[in-house]
Amino acid sequence: MPLIDPVTMSGISPVSGDTSKSKSFPTEFLSSDMARIVTHIQPAILLSAYYFRFNALVADPVHTLLHSLLPVALLQVVYAVVCLPAAGSNMAKKLKPGEKRKGLEGGEYNHKIFTTIFALILTATTVPAVTALQILFGAPFTTHIEHTLLSSAHISLLALFPLFYIHGVDSVRWLEVASLYAPIDEVFGAALGCALGAWLGAIPIPLDWDREWQKWPVTVITGAFGGYVAGKFVGGFAGLRGKRIELE
Repeated sequence: MPLIDPVTMSGISPVSGDTSKSKSFPTEFLSSDMARIVTHIQPAILLSAYYFRFNALVADPVHTLLHSLLPVALLQVVYAVVCLPAAGSNMAKKLKPGEKRKGLEGGEYNHKIFTTIFALILTATTVPAVTALQILFGAPFTTHIEHTLLSSAHISLLALFPLFYIHGVDSVRWLEVASLYAPIDEVFGAALGCALGAWLGAIPIPLDWDREWQKWPVTVITGAFGGYVAGKFVGGFAGLRGKRIELE
C-alpha cells in the first residue's frame, strides 16, 4: 500500500480557485471635488443641527425626533449618493494601481437611484430590530414606545443606511460587519461609533442628577450622533484605515 506523505498533503487545499475575490477592502470614496466637500461638511451639519435642536429635543423628544427624521434622511442620502460607491456599481470596484476611475454613465445614475431607494427600504426594516435591541438593553418596554421607535429610526439612518448603500445584501460583507471584522473606514467607523455612542449615552439616565436632559432617549440620541461623527473621523484616519479589529 503506498504511503501518503503528510507533509506533502498538508500543502494541498480542498478549495481550488482564487480566494482573493472574497477579500474585502475599505470603502473607496468617489474622487470628485463635490464628494470631498460633502464628506467634510456632512458631520458638521449633523452636529450643528443637533446642537440647535437640543433644547427642543429635551422639551419634546417625540415631536423633535419625528420632525428631524426627514432632514437626517435627506442629509444621509446626499452623503451616500455624492460620496459613496453604490453596491454593485462600477464605482464600488477596487481600482488597480495606476487605474483611474471613469465618470458616471447614464446607467450609473439609474443604479444610484435604485440603490438609494432599496437602502432606505432596508433601513426602515431594521427599525423594529433596533427597537428590540434597545429594549433588551434597558429601554422602557411598556411606556415611551414612540420615543424608542423614533430614536431607533435615527440610529438606523446614521449607522445602517450608508452600509446598506455600499454593501446591499452581500452576506459576506454583512457577516464581517456583524463580527466587527470589516476593514476600518469612515462608513464602518461611523456605524460602530454610533452604536457605541448610543450605548454609552444611556449611562447618565439612571444617575441621581435630576436633570431634564436625562430623560429617555435624549442622552442615547446625543451619544449616537456624537459617536457617529467621532467614528467617522477615526475610521478615516490614515493610520487605521484598512485595518481590522482583532478580538482575540
